[in-house]
Amino acid sequence: MTEPVTKPVLVIPQLIVGLGNPEPKYDQTRHNIGFAAVDALARAWQIPLAENRKFQGEYGEGIASGGVKVRLLKPLTYMNRSGQSIQAVTNWYKVPSESVLIIYDDLDLPLGKTRLRLSGSAGGHNGMKSAIAHLSTQNFPRLRIGIGKPKNAANADNSDTVAHVLGKFSASETQLMSLVLQFVVECVELTLKQGVEKAMNRCNSYTGEIPKS
Repeated sequence: MTEPVTKPVLVIPQLIVGLGNPEPKYDQTRHNIGFAAVDALARAWQIPLAENRKFQGEYGEGIASGGVKVRLLKPLTYMNRSGQSIQAVTNWYKVPSESVLIIYDDLDLPLGKTRLRLSGSAGGHNGMKSAIAHLSTQNFPRLRIGIGKPKNAANADNSDTVAHVLGKFSASETQLMSLVLQFVVECVELTLKQGVEKAMNRCNSYTGEIPKS
């Protein structure tokens, strides 16, 4: 008798989190691309975001394209305590960890590249370290957006890296990132319709190029 084939469990995000830092001085910086992604989703789905003290973040819920109910979150705890805010929402609404999709910046990916994964380590990202600590697992999907390395990365010291991460995009980079954010919306909508695993092929194929000025 043949064993029944078990279908992989569909992972559909219920809570979508963008990582960043509060305060106007961090707006439009590379480290805040997760915030920008959630803002783009909120605009696309017409979900208003408002500060929620209980969740220590900007929070909104509504219906995404395709009729799926979603919750959006931008933690206002500062990056290295992002997990507190995420845990507040998951505990309150009983959202399982595998249904939390976290969007954040990645130094190790070329500018504008995107990578969707079902799980993984923090890779040195303080926001992700906090998320993993508070969710007590690495098994939740994440979408990384490449911000590239600083110039002369081989000789860059820690202060160069910090300056790069907390720096703002150039004019041509800003053009590219607005295209990337459109792609991120498309990619997240795909995860809601087909599940994270199926969406990975499409979401990992973006070949963003900086527009010619």
